[in-house]
Amino acid sequence: MFEKLNLLIPIGNFIRNKSIQNFLFLAVIQSSNVLISLISMPLLIQSIGVDQFGLVNLALSVIILLNILVGFGYNLSAPREVALHQGDKTALSHVVSNVFSGKVLLAVLATFLILTGAFGLNLFQEYRMILVFSVLLLFSEATLPLWFFQGMEKMKLVSIANIFSKLLFLMGIVLFIHSPEQSKWVNFLMGFFGLGINLLLLGYIHSFLGIRFYRPEISAIWKSLKDNMLLFFSNLASHISINGGLIILSFFSVAETLGMYSLAERVVMVLRLFPALIIQAIFPNAARLFKDDREGFYRFLKGVYIRVLFFGGFISAGAFLTAPLIIRVLSRSELAESVIYLQFLSPVPFLACLNVGNITLLLVSDLKELLFRASWMMCVYMIVVSVILTFWMGGIGLCIGIISTEIVVFLICLVLLYRQNRALVYGFYS
Repeated sequence: MFEKLNLLIPIGNFIRNKSIQNFLFLAVIQSSNVLISLISMPLLIQSIGVDQFGLVNLALSVIILLNILVGFGYNLSAPREVALHQGDKTALSHVVSNVFSGKVLLAVLATFLILTGAFGLNLFQEYRMILVFSVLLLFSEATLPLWFFQGMEKMKLVSIANIFSKLLFLMGIVLFIHSPEQSKWVNFLMGFFGLGINLLLLGYIHSFLGIRFYRPEISAIWKSLKDNMLLFFSNLASHISINGGLIILSFFSVAETLGMYSLAERVVMVLRLFPALIIQAIFPNAARLFKDDREGFYRFLKGVYIRVLFFGGFISAGAFLTAPLIIRVLSRSELAESVIYLQFLSPVPFLACLNVGNITLLLVSDLKELLFRASWMMCVYMIVVSVILTFWMGGIGLCIGIISTEIVVFLICLVLLYRQNRALVYGFYS
């Protein structure tokens, strides 16, 4: 009896650890987003058709790109500021007020850019109204208080709220989206329910946590924007490189092709989260070992790297072999073109795993400027090569461009590391 109790106590302490709780709740948020996305795909394809599904995803890609502008690095810098001022309600109130004000102003700027492009420059013609109705997602992003609850180490409420908003979105699809003409309401519903839940969370922050909302301090907002500039450009470059393919394809293909490609791309992007989650999981232990036991660090990272490559290869092989089944389950129809795209893109998770070692070395050695340079070199390569190959070969060319980008970024990081710190490269790869 006592032995069982002693076994339970460490587990209980482990679960009560706030860092572990933050990680688990973040994993819940990400998993629920992926799950709802996968569930909504067959519902949307059946309701609005493959071509409108492609346009909806294209509009969503534009919004997500502009959400990088709305976030502007606050999602990385703001949790630290909140954590530093947890015990000072006045200082915390100023931080919260300025961050929310800054993000809302950026959302207004992003909306202005969309409206100017859509109606002033006559862009986005094929999906103009879908995109205009999607701008609510910008304000949903601006009011999302995830960064606040991260800093306060109270992630339970925001994770539950996120799941609830996604379930409301799924219910909205079932109740209101029944024909291709209603495709403009898909992203609107996502933004509407997200914004509504976020406003309730802001009410909770004010009423129950005692946080006041002050007038925006322009000087403080401007300073935070300057401080976050490098983070913003790094995030922007990484996002374009990983998620910009659909936008490039839109210049050379019809809506039906976009729908076929976007279905395959969504599956691959979900699988590609694997190496990113591994880096996030091993980073704390890797950083400690790097500081205290360099040889132990290399042994640890090599062991992780071999396992990551094995599982990455397994994931890619599984995606290739089961591509027809995956597409059939998600679309509830036989979409041969989507199957081909998915099989072409299936090596991406494994190729992304190749860079786990390099990225970990860059992070533990605090070589952020090298990471910034690598991100933008990858971005430039991806855009140039993908545009050329898509122009020549359509969707297949884009797949080849994305695959080659994963290989090139591995080589870029390796070369930059070798030039900056050869000892790191020899220590890990020898």
